[in-house]
Amino acid sequence: MKKSRKEKNTAAILSFFLGGIGIHRFYLGQTVMGVFYLIFCWTFIPAFIAFIDFFVFIFMSQNKFDLKYNRL
Repeated sequence: MKKSRKEKNTAAILSFFLGGIGIHRFYLGQTVMGVFYLIFCWTFIPAFIAFIDFFVFIFMSQNKFDLKYNRL
């Protein structure tokens, strides 16, 4: 079965707009982390972490992103 390629810009946009509920983690294949974001979304801590993730994704090189999230 062929894996789909994750896009860095899509992950950044998801973390900015829907990161508080962990959608970007589900997109990146990190289901357990996504569930933790959902469980603790009422504390706004996941939203703060997702905001930091947004900047990490923006400033991460495409090569580093591919090595971390697009291993085939």
